[in-house]
Amino acid sequence: MGIIQIELFSTLDLVGQSPGGPDEDPDGFPYGGWQVPLLNEVSGAQVVAYEHTDALLLGRRTYDIFAGYWPNQDPESSPFATLFNSIPKYVASTGDPELTWSGSHLLGPDMVSAVGELRDLHEHVTVVGSLNLVQTLVREKLFDRLDLWVHPIVLGVGKKVFDRGALPTVLTLLEQPTASPGGTIYLRYARADGTPGVGHIDAQS
Repeated sequence: MGIIQIELFSTLDLVGQSPGGPDEDPDGFPYGGWQVPLLNEVSGAQVVAYEHTDALLLGRRTYDIFAGYWPNQDPESSPFATLFNSIPKYVASTGDPELTWSGSHLLGPDMVSAVGELRDLHEHVTVVGSLNLVQTLVREKLFDRLDLWVHPIVLGVGKKVFDRGALPTVLTLLEQPTASPGGTIYLRYARADGTPGVGHIDAQS
């Protein structure tokens, strides 16, 4: 059975909204494109993060952005162009979007069943961006891995990676965190069984 891996960019206060540009998820958000000045901080490690990907799972907005960009890129200048254009793309949408990018498929309305089918079809499905979709996957525990790129800025506003509907979840660190010279931290987690434990600290006399 395959895995569902989330690749997500966030700020230090865990805002994940519109990292790549103001049109990704506007909704009155004043800092769209906050990641752009920091792109060099993650570009090399991203190539490694996608090396096992054999399918993409995207929300509608992210799909539209990718579909308008990646088919027009030179494969020789970007390893992502070759990968993204050649593998299947699955789109989670409540509407009936026109899927013009070759290899694109619309998921069924039942997210639990749809993700189960993807696990049967593919070894390594990667979710890129797509914050609303990510929040659904986290809320329903429909993911296996979480790669989180935490950038050294605080915005104070915007949609958070984990919204109030997220279920208590235990994560296991897969490898030691790495940090870029500029302070971007790369964290790789796997979802573990169980729920977080609780306790108390005894007062010291």
